[in-house]
Amino acid sequence: MSGTKSVVHVADLRKTFVVPEREAGLKAAIRSLVRRKTKEVHAVDGISFDIAPGEVVGFLGPNGAGKTTTLKMLSGLLYPTAGEASVLGHMPSRREKDFLRQITLVMGNRNQLQWDIPAADSFELNRAIYRIPADDFRRLRDELVELLDVQDLVRKPVRNLSLGERMKMEIVGALLHRPRVLFLDEPTIGLDVTMQKRIRTFIAGYNLRYGATVLLTSHYMKDVQALCRRVIVIHHGRILFDGDLSALGGRFAAYKTIGVTVSDGAVDLTPYGEVIHRDGDTVTLRVAKAETARITARLLSEQAVADLTIEDPPIEDVIERVFAEERAE
Repeated sequence: MSGTKSVVHVADLRKTFVVPEREAGLKAAIRSLVRRKTKEVHAVDGISFDIAPGEVVGFLGPNGAGKTTTLKMLSGLLYPTAGEASVLGHMPSRREKDFLRQITLVMGNRNQLQWDIPAADSFELNRAIYRIPADDFRRLRDELVELLDVQDLVRKPVRNLSLGERMKMEIVGALLHRPRVLFLDEPTIGLDVTMQKRIRTFIAGYNLRYGATVLLTSHYMKDVQALCRRVIVIHHGRILFDGDLSALGGRFAAYKTIGVTVSDGAVDLTPYGEVIHRDGDTVTLRVAKAETARITARLLSEQAVADLTIEDPPIEDVIERVFAEERAE
């Protein structure tokens, strides 16, 4: 896919930070005043990818992998050390008005609203900044407030809200100008399970209704599974995988999980596979993919089985396997 056809185009993108380095202790602290040692940290180390219009892509990796640094470069908050990045045909680091009107960045662990005033007042400020027509502003604001069930919160100072409540306010404020590109960094952090589902449903609906392009990071794999067909896995600043979510499991999952309910919950099922969970009479086994059919047949013939299910492993286990293989190499 060429960069000209992409909403987001990244080619050999790099970001290196120079950080101070010294040993612990008073002597080392005094020496550092005279001769400061530094080291280079390659937060993003030559990544390349393209995202098509309307695509929703999961951007996965452990803490420190380079996800947030990448999103900050794509939204113009950080200047790349090297490489190329463009969003909607703009160079993000230039922070052009036409570019900023069409993108948004939601960071679950950062507060972007005014701390000491109600969120409703910050929304009005956003309306003025983005020059949103009053009728359009009120219509979308009310829609978002109702969706997130925050009617009683918008008049409270932001500093008096919980993390989950602030996150809801952040999402409302970030979408008032109806952006075409959404960079979402842990957008459901701090929310209960019900609200996480509502946020996912809203993001999916926003994507379909407005054709928005979304790049999403999340530690909640249900977010990724519900929203993304394609995922990019990054680790130590480098891309390990870029492709269909289903292909990720097919490529790296060497095992299946068998959930079996037996009449005697105390029976020892370790001869059949690795017991990874037990809940009363229901036991979850991890078995080699190639052995799944044989193990299933043994269980059915040798045990009093009331119920049996076979599933692919959870996506987070698959991702961890990707990291393990990368470390081994």
